[in-house]
Amino acid sequence: MPASVGRRLRASTRLRALVLLWHASVTLSVLAVVFVIAEGVLPVLVLVLMGRVTGAIPDAVTFGLSSSAGQRLIVTLALAGGAYALSLLRGPFEDALTTAAAARVDVLMQRQLVEAVSAPAGIEHLEDQQVLEQLSSARGELLGGKPEGAPMALVSLLGDRLTGVLACVVLATYRWWLGLALLMTWLAVRRPLGRRVRFQATRARQAGAPLRRSWYLLGLAWRPPAAKEMRVFELGDWTANRHREEWLTGMKPTWEELRRLSKQVWLAGALVLAAYALATGLLGYEADHQEISLRTLATMLMMLPATMAVGSITMADISLAQMLAALPDLDALTSSLRPGGTVAEGGALPAAGLPRRHVRFERVSFAYPGRPEPVLRDLELELPLGESLGLVGINGAGKTTLVTLLARMREPTAGTITVDGVPLTRLDEREWQRQVAVVYQDFARFPFTAAENVGLFADGPPDPGRLVTAAERAGAAEIIEELPHGWDTVLSPHYAGGVGLSGGQWQRIALARALYAVQKGARVLVLDEPTAQLDVRAEAAFYDRFLELTAGVTSVVISHRFGSVRRAHRIAVLDGGRVAELGSHDELVAAGGRYADMFRVQAERFA
Repeated sequence: MPASVGRRLRASTRLRALVLLWHASVTLSVLAVVFVIAEGVLPVLVLVLMGRVTGAIPDAVTFGLSSSAGQRLIVTLALAGGAYALSLLRGPFEDALTTAAAARVDVLMQRQLVEAVSAPAGIEHLEDQQVLEQLSSARGELLGGKPEGAPMALVSLLGDRLTGVLACVVLATYRWWLGLALLMTWLAVRRPLGRRVRFQATRARQAGAPLRRSWYLLGLAWRPPAAKEMRVFELGDWTANRHREEWLTGMKPTWEELRRLSKQVWLAGALVLAAYALATGLLGYEADHQEISLRTLATMLMMLPATMAVGSITMADISLAQMLAALPDLDALTSSLRPGGTVAEGGALPAAGLPRRHVRFERVSFAYPGRPEPVLRDLELELPLGESLGLVGINGAGKTTLVTLLARMREPTAGTITVDGVPLTRLDEREWQRQVAVVYQDFARFPFTAAENVGLFADGPPDPGRLVTAAERAGAAEIIEELPHGWDTVLSPHYAGGVGLSGGQWQRIALARALYAVQKGARVLVLDEPTAQLDVRAEAAFYDRFLELTAGVTSVVISHRFGSVRRAHRIAVLDGGRVAELGSHDELVAAGGRYADMFRVQAERFA
């Protein structure tokens, strides 16, 4: 990396940290400026006053405290004590300011991250390894340095640098060249060491994949979904060992860089030691020959170690570099993630109330990144308004993929999806997604109230009447009635007053959520394995009410259980990424093709 580019990058990340603090709180930013001044001035002021106290002691002893010399000593000592008392307040003030600033910046950064990852309408970016590593880095998970602490860490270091510069200025009042020499020495030492520290942080950031795996493995110890398997299969020791291996792999380049850095530290230390030996030797020589006063000697001797703050590399510098390394990833996410899809010239068209006639898949193909074979190939399919379509096929046939394309979670790699003849890419993507209500196979289980789980939409609080209707249609009314606080019960045992639900009960809640969306105006209903976790009676009840549940909307139901799809108006059999068969249940059974074979095999099991 060229030096000029490195300087610009360094300046941009540090400036970005300060801008974050400014956006998080103007008041805290002003207090941070006050802290920098206090952090730089107070230590030097205390040392100068203590030097004056030391110089005033001989005359005060000779002439007594009642003399003018004694009075000067008392006044100077009082001023030094006051300055020292103020200096002691820097620690608590910094702690309080750091805590408040980190909290405000953390909220700001988390909001920016949420807005960034939520900006695209689809989910493809959430499966991109580079995006996931940037997200882990921006959250401070890779290097361990919390990025929200970067602004105040930088403010603290700026205060230290100001202390060192002022100490050099005081030394320059004794010998101008001595203050300048120490300042230049530290700057010469700090520049290559600082560059190494930043490079080390960058190298560590580049080891994102193993570090992200190590954090995932570590989290298995306390994540409830993995708790049962972790214990049944005794995976605790294995997980701990894998975590250690991945973490060591990720940190190996960092440690190698630190070893190389240690050699430069020794060389820099020798140069600094020589400079301080020269300075102390000069002060000792002139004091021995009585060429300087006691006050000057005391002041300058104490000022020498204070000049170290100009350029010494400490753990604070390393921590700051790790924190700042996360900010480019935060900026990359906030700037690169745009709403997904391509909008044709003329802008996005309104999607409310669509479809009015049909949705068509016209020679649609889709292939997942990194997989050579496409899941869908030149697929042709029409979804007429108000009709129900059953989708069947073996695992991996592309049934769920077709649904994600319909809901614009992903974009086709070829072909076009049209709504009433208009390409789906021309419609407002967010508005279109509000026209599609989906019960996913891996539906979300929010630790919110029952009302929020069913009626969680961005257009206001849940409507009580529609909640009741959706619950009754989904067969979830009895579940709600048995909850200790009804609709206000939190559906999670991990919160006070909350309760856990079974898999089948959760599936009814997810179905109620989709039916609530239909009441709110959704025109397409998608049910992906809607009875997978229901008992036999609940499944039979669902079959009996299938046409009622899907009446008035364009619906798609995916299921391996043919009882779920046989009542659909039409059934499509996916095979090889295409629609191999299409027709009603009776038509497909009579045709004696793939559907008839699969139906017969499943029926024989129940017989």
